[in-house]
Amino acid sequence: MKVRGFEVAKGFENKGINMPKRKTKHSAGYDVEAAEDVIIPAFRPGMKPTLVKTGLKAYCPDDEYYMLLNRSSNPGKRGLVLANSVGIIDADYYGNEDNDGHFMYAYYNFFDHDVEIKKGDVIGQVIFNKYLTVDNDDADGVRKGGFGSTDKES
Repeated sequence: MKVRGFEVAKGFENKGINMPKRKTKHSAGYDVEAAEDVIIPAFRPGMKPTLVKTGLKAYCPDDEYYMLLNRSSNPGKRGLVLANSVGIIDADYYGNEDNDGHFMYAYYNFFDHDVEIKKGDVIGQVIFNKYLTVDNDDADGVRKGGFGSTDKES
């Protein structure tokens, strides 16, 4: 029986995607690698963040979510910060009709030069968590798509 874990997202089969791993027995986060080479340009006002593909999707129970977090060394060594500080991925993102649940990291580069990420570089980490609801919660919406779809009208 599957409870929580990672799978290769559609379109990334046979592309040598490695499953995230914890490096020590007390690590909270699973280290995630880049699925392909990408250049993250030096920041300029008004630019959009660069999406770094992972080639992965993750599944978890309905009362859980997972967080996409930066590596602690990325800001100092690579000038990279996550555009949204912490990415929150809901359980129903898995297998969605838009992108199969493929999760990506949205980075800005605050160095004065472009930064190259190579396929297989560890780019971030994932931590799974439970969430709580309030007594009068009445959420009944159903996800209709992928990235950014929870604020779209059904």
